[in-house]
Amino acid sequence: MFYYSSRDNNKNKFSFSDILLQGLANDGGLFVPEEYPKIDLEQLKHLSGLSYQDLAFSILSLFIGDSIPSSDLKEIINAAYTEEKFNHPEICPSHHLYENIYIQDLSSGPSLAFKDMAMQFLGQVMQYELNRRHESLTIVGASSGDTVSSAEEALKSKPNIKVVMLTPQEGMSAFQKAQAGSILDANIFNLSIPQPFDTCQDIVKQINNDLAFKKKYSIGAVNSINWSRIAAQIVYYFKGYFSVIQTIGEPLDVCVPSGNFGNCLAAYIAKQMGLPLRELIVATNENNVLEHFFNTGLYKQQSVTITSSPSMDISKASNIERFFCDLLDRDGAACKKLMTKFETEKEIDLSQYLNYIQKDVGFRAGKSTHEDRLTSIRKVYKKSNIIIDPHTAAAVHVAEQLSDKTCPILCMETAKPTKFEDCIHEALGFIPERLEAYKNIETKKQRFYT
Repeated sequence: MFYYSSRDNNKNKFSFSDILLQGLANDGGLFVPEEYPKIDLEQLKHLSGLSYQDLAFSILSLFIGDSIPSSDLKEIINAAYTEEKFNHPEICPSHHLYENIYIQDLSSGPSLAFKDMAMQFLGQVMQYELNRRHESLTIVGASSGDTVSSAEEALKSKPNIKVVMLTPQEGMSAFQKAQAGSILDANIFNLSIPQPFDTCQDIVKQINNDLAFKKKYSIGAVNSINWSRIAAQIVYYFKGYFSVIQTIGEPLDVCVPSGNFGNCLAAYIAKQMGLPLRELIVATNENNVLEHFFNTGLYKQQSVTITSSPSMDISKASNIERFFCDLLDRDGAACKKLMTKFETEKEIDLSQYLNYIQKDVGFRAGKSTHEDRLTSIRKVYKKSNIIIDPHTAAAVHVAEQLSDKTCPILCMETAKPTKFEDCIHEALGFIPERLEAYKNIETKKQRFYT
C-alpha cells in the first residue's frame, strides 16, 4: 500500500512508514491511500468472529502493507488495545438505547474520549518507528478538547517524543482542562492560546507548512491530519457493525457527532471498503459548517460559537480535504486549486456533486442546539438508564430526526459524561459519580504555558 498527497498531481508515492511521522505532506496536502482495499461478504463473515485486536490487525495490515513486519504489528496492536486500558474485553461494545437506536462506546480508554481508540495505536506505532530509526520527534498538535489528553496519555514518558499541544483558553470544560494540565511528565507541554480552536489549528498547519522549520526541529503530528489516526478509526466501524447486525450483509446507518470530520471520514472509508453502511449521518452543533455542506454543497467557514459540546466547536474540518480529493477523482491539481480558493475566500461551491454525495455515497446531516442535546440526554436516561455526554447527545438527536426506522442506526459515543458535568447537571439535576481515578482531578497540580 502506498500513499500520496491530496494536492500532488504527480502522485509521488510514500510508504506507511514514510507518512507516519510526517503529518501534513510537504505541499500542504493530506496523505491519502492510492486505493481503498476491498472486503467481500465472505471476508466480512470471517472478520465478524474476531477479537478487536485480531480485527484491528486484519484491517490495519491492509493499509500498512510490508512497512511493518506482521509479528511486530501484532505486538503493537496488542499493546495498544488491552482490557486494562479500555475497561472492557470488547474494547468498544455497543448498547441498545431504544427503538432502532444504538450507541457504540468508544470512550472507555484512559482519557475517556473516542480519540483513545486511535491514539493508543498511534503512540505505540510511533515509538516503534522512532526506535527503529534511532530518531526523536516533537509532536505539535491542536485540540478543542479531547485530543490533548488522549495524545498525552498515549505519548507521556515516551523517551524520544516531546508533545506540544495548543488549546483555546476558553471553551474546554473544567474537567478537560484539568485532565490535560495535570499530566506533568517532562515530555508534555500544554500551550494555552487566547483564541478559538481554529487559531490553534492554523498555527499547527503553518508550522507544518514551514518545511525548513519542520525538518530542523523534527516536528510531527497526531491530529487527525495524521493518516494513522484515520486508519485506526476505520476498525471500530467494522466492530460496531458486527455488534449490531443480526445477519452479515444487512444495512446499518451510522450517526457521527463531528467537527474535524476524521471520525466521519473513517466511516466513509469503511463503506468504500465494502462494509454495508447505508447512510452516513453527520451530526453537528450550532457550528454547523458540515451540516450546511452536506445539505447544500456549499462549504463556508463561519465564526465559531462556544457551545456545550466544545469538541465540535470548529469551523474548518481538517479532514474534509481527503473527501474533496475523492470527489475530484484524485485530481491533485484540482484539489490544490480548490483548497487554495477556500483558504483565500473561506468558501467553495461543490453543489454540482451534491446528488452524488447524498444519493451515491449516502451522506446526510443535521444539527443540534443546546436544548436539543439536553432533551436527548434526558430521553436516553429515562428510556435506557444510560447517561450520555452532549456530543453523543447531538448524534442521538440527529439520528432521531433523520432515521427512517427501516434499519438500526449506530451513534458514536465520543466521550464520557464525566467530562461535561455542568451540562449533565443541567439536563438531569445531578452529577454522575466519577471513576475513582478521576475524582478531584481539578484540584491536582496543573501546568500550562500561556
